[in-house]
Amino acid sequence: MKFAFILDPIAKLDPGHDTTVAFMEAAQQLGHEVWITQIEDLSIIKNQAWATLQAVTLNPVKLIDGLWRAEKEWFELGEKKLMPLTEMQAVFMRKDPPVDTPYLYATYILDLVDPTKTLVVNNPQGIRAANEKVYALNFGDVIPTTIVTSQKSVVREFVEEKGAAVIKPLGGKAGEGILFLPKGDRNFNSLLEISTKQGTEPVMVQEFLPAAKDGDKRLIVLDGEPIGAVNRIPTGDDFRGNMAVGGRIAQVDITERDRHIAATVAPKLKEDGLYFVGLDIIGGNLTEVNVTSPTGVREADRLDGLSLGKKVMEWTVAEVNSL
Repeated sequence: MKFAFILDPIAKLDPGHDTTVAFMEAAQQLGHEVWITQIEDLSIIKNQAWATLQAVTLNPVKLIDGLWRAEKEWFELGEKKLMPLTEMQAVFMRKDPPVDTPYLYATYILDLVDPTKTLVVNNPQGIRAANEKVYALNFGDVIPTTIVTSQKSVVREFVEEKGAAVIKPLGGKAGEGILFLPKGDRNFNSLLEISTKQGTEPVMVQEFLPAAKDGDKRLIVLDGEPIGAVNRIPTGDDFRGNMAVGGRIAQVDITERDRHIAATVAPKLKEDGLYFVGLDIIGGNLTEVNVTSPTGVREADRLDGLSLGKKVMEWTVAEVNSL
């Protein structure tokens, strides 16, 4: 089979960390052709989705002394070819956020991929429907108390009631722009003005969960089922556990509470065609649903001796065969 991956520039990816690279390696090891493209290389021609694609050959990472190690020259690219995406059996949308205008336009192009011929992971309509912050509010029974607003007075009342809160930009990623806001903070007005862009853009405000000090669990979910997990623990003075801001990675179990949360969100995920997602869980509370380019596979594989990329690719083959 031929699998295409829409990603950020491949030379900028970290092969020892990036989940997309893990997927591509697994596809190659299973004997499938691996092709890559970027959102600016997508087109609509003859009312179909096309892309300028390059075949890629990967030199897989190796686990040495407990860490993934990559060769300096870890990939080799073929010539660029313009072709309809229906020549691929599966297309993986793995461009990192933000979900900005070019990103949205790319999802509109992917809407024109014939679903009877090619599987798109994740479904472009589902990606548009699932803002990674707001989408969690579909599952009120398993999330912390949360509001979304640009109104300073509403946020102030929330913080006064809860004692402390966390502010998240709706389009952020990897912990970027997340603020801790305690009751009585003298910077309150300035922080709200900055985060809401002078009251013109809503933000998510969640009650602060003291359990955050013990870690922000990434539960990796495939077709509604948990397949792996990794804990991200804050280090130093930063309250955020995200890997991108220096959070320490640790092994963690999948608990019954985690399975309950996954079962709660699974029907909606399946309805929206969100096949591969990352659920962020703090203290048994769902805080975010990551659908664009969820990470954590390399870390879960390394800590638990798993092969999640292979599992995802085998699932993909089964889905393609059922089209």
